[in-house]
Amino acid sequence: MDVHVNVRGAAELSAALDQLALRARTATRSAVRDANRHIKRRAWAQLSRYSHLPNTPTPSPPGEPPARVTGRLLGSLSPTGPYPTAGGYGGKVGPTAVYSRIQELGGQTGRGHSVTLPPRPYMRPTRASVIADGSLRRIFVGAWRRALT
Repeated sequence: MDVHVNVRGAAELSAALDQLALRARTATRSAVRDANRHIKRRAWAQLSRYSHLPNTPTPSPPGEPPARVTGRLLGSLSPTGPYPTAGGYGGKVGPTAVYSRIQELGGQTGRGHSVTLPPRPYMRPTRASVIADGSLRRIFVGAWRRALT
């Protein structure tokens, strides 16, 4: 005995799923943009905790973010993205100032490496805070929820 199955609406279902996937991709792209902005604001807050006048000792304690002198480090925070990746979209936020890495990680500086700077991290704590408090997750979940409902 043969069994015949007729499915009605398969084309409509396929079209609806394609639209849903497009909305999810668009929401992901928007969420990456919003997450970059959020991370940049958090990094600004880290870099605004301490300040001092040029040619005066740095008042920020070792292990704390660097003190703002001119604002160049803060102004160099540069988000990139969203950009397409194999799995969707990606983005980054990071400083472009030449001295940003040594501020974050510490190390030898000066002519002949005569000065040792202690680490004054600001990007790692920013990353940790947006993950720990759930704000990064909320950005993506909210974008996807709006796209899928």
